[in-house]
Amino acid sequence: MSAPQDTSVQYLKGIGPKRAKAFAKVGVNTVEDLLYYFPRRYEDRRNFATIAQLKEKEVYTIKAEVLSVKERRSFRRRGFSITEAVVKDASGILSCVWFNQSYIKEYLKPGESLVLYGKAELYGTKLQMTNPEFEEVGPEDEFLNVGRIVPVYSQAAGFSQRSMRQLIKGALDAYLSKIQDCLPFDIRTRNNILNLAQSLLSIHFPESEEAHKRAYERLAFEEFFFFQLPLALRKLNKREKEGIVHKVEGELVEDYISGLPFKLTNAQNTVIKEIKADMSASAAMQRLLQGDVGSGKTVVAMAAAMIAIQSGYQAAFMVPTEILAKQHFEKIKDQKSRIKTALLTGSSDNKEKQKLYNEIKEGKIGLIIGTHALLEEAVQFKNLGLVIIDEQHKFGVGQRALLPKKGANPDVLIMTATPIPRTLAITIYGDLDISVINELPPGRIPIKTMHYAENKRKEAFRLAREELEYGRQAYIIYPVIEESYALDMSGAKKMYEELKSGEFKEFKLGLIHGRLKELAQDKVMQDFKNKKIDLLIATTVLEVGIDIPNATCMIIEHAHRFGLSQLHQLRGRIGRSNLASFCILVSSAKTPDAGARMEAMVKYADGFRIAEEDLKIRGPGEFFGRRQHGLSELKIANPLTQMHLLKKAREEALGLVKQDPRLAERAHAVLKAGLLRRFPEYEKLIMVG
Repeated sequence: MSAPQDTSVQYLKGIGPKRAKAFAKVGVNTVEDLLYYFPRRYEDRRNFATIAQLKEKEVYTIKAEVLSVKERRSFRRRGFSITEAVVKDASGILSCVWFNQSYIKEYLKPGESLVLYGKAELYGTKLQMTNPEFEEVGPEDEFLNVGRIVPVYSQAAGFSQRSMRQLIKGALDAYLSKIQDCLPFDIRTRNNILNLAQSLLSIHFPESEEAHKRAYERLAFEEFFFFQLPLALRKLNKREKEGIVHKVEGELVEDYISGLPFKLTNAQNTVIKEIKADMSASAAMQRLLQGDVGSGKTVVAMAAAMIAIQSGYQAAFMVPTEILAKQHFEKIKDQKSRIKTALLTGSSDNKEKQKLYNEIKEGKIGLIIGTHALLEEAVQFKNLGLVIIDEQHKFGVGQRALLPKKGANPDVLIMTATPIPRTLAITIYGDLDISVINELPPGRIPIKTMHYAENKRKEAFRLAREELEYGRQAYIIYPVIEESYALDMSGAKKMYEELKSGEFKEFKLGLIHGRLKELAQDKVMQDFKNKKIDLLIATTVLEVGIDIPNATCMIIEHAHRFGLSQLHQLRGRIGRSNLASFCILVSSAKTPDAGARMEAMVKYADGFRIAEEDLKIRGPGEFFGRRQHGLSELKIANPLTQMHLLKKAREEALGLVKQDPRLAERAHAVLKAGLLRRFPEYEKLIMVG
């Protein structure tokens, strides 16, 4: 019998090639994948609740017999069906209803015994279960499905809960003895965690709550450990390479800082000191700079660029949008810097591009600001000494790695305006040193944020009109360009036409969105900057980096359609001067998550606190972007609730790498194989040899 990681699920009894395709759609291809296909929840079927014990708004698991099943049409909603089953146990009778699920009546037969899981709700004066999950059980089900803590899975197509349990139990019986534990024995012993075989058995079929808890902790630790190990190896690999020793004190950087029209904050000065220490060392800088919107990260990045240039090297500054690239370029030009600066974007003229390629290759340009265009093969540097990547989450891991490869191990500064708690940042960006700018420039007045229901939109417009009458400027943001009937949303294009001939007809309006060509976008933004436009109707193309100090009001329509961090980024486009600013969220926040986002935006201005709330609401996978950070491996672990485990796993990963930097010891052979099975791309990247 082959090892579980080498055996296709199609060879398990009851699957075969056809059903294996259904499992492949949920990421299960091998027997090992199936063993790691963890339950989404559990039902304690050792002692069922009785119908008489049910209380409103509580969730229960009951066992009952079907008395009758019927389907009826709703009188209020055309085409809407209601399936109702009346069930009983020894204590009473209960109605269970399902909406628009006509097929259910085919599954339920009078006299059958069911296990039902759902919330008890009051309908009139009687309790009922609405849309409960259900499962037929009979005398033959006692071992796996009744009388124990029972796993409930996200089902692959064509498999019932009963067949899923039978299948996974069969796989455990056949393959558990063949499972190799990737976690070294000494790590398991130090941290008092279970072996893998016992953990997999107990996560699927726990004998008790304690058994489940220990299995959960072991498997979460394993996921954290395999998440941290590549970061530890990458960090070691970077430290081993010889970097550039820059000249950190000199006229160029001093003139740049002294020529700024404002004084640096204490936080900015602290971060510049940290960067100077990195850039003067022989190891290449690998630093993440976190800072709230408007905190002045770009100024710090430019100071780092001046250090590289005064040391005789080139600096490349990559940003996600052309608008932002041009804004940075204009600011550097405005400061009348002595260095030669170039702008390279996708829409740059071909003749101009060729000229820039030559000048960059010859080393005539000190600072190159650009978009993804910097990654093109034609862009070759003479002596790239510093790479700056802004809004790093907008680029994939592979993209971020490409630009530094154009130099001889240059220093790297990565920036983000999506702050996260420092302890969590250390674990997610474990291969980077972290700097934080946690204060805004002096004189900034906090933005007042308000939440209006959609029927109060006129009041929001009134506040915007007042700002425009004072000579200020404003934004109205829409989540889509075109109107969407399916999602019941207004679109930017239609509302632009309506508002310029209606509510704001006496003002100059502009429209910007992602489908406009770059030149058209540039013209709109330039007109807005030059006050030729009073009110700008826009989509999220404005999310990153637009700096208009005279803009003091933002209305975000259908605000519940945006993520919390996205709302905070948008809000950061105003409040960029000493003028009072207002952000008005207009939404029909009907779900608990949407309501929580609106509440957090009104309550908090601090980006770090906003990020914490966003993490709680969305979870780490959505917040960080699973493709970028390998968080798809975190099937069971949660960094928000298991920080203690994550820290332990990180410490163990760092310790092991220090002891065996190439995972070459025989004792680590199984660990190395397990790591490369999960992250095959790291074999070359971190040179595990």
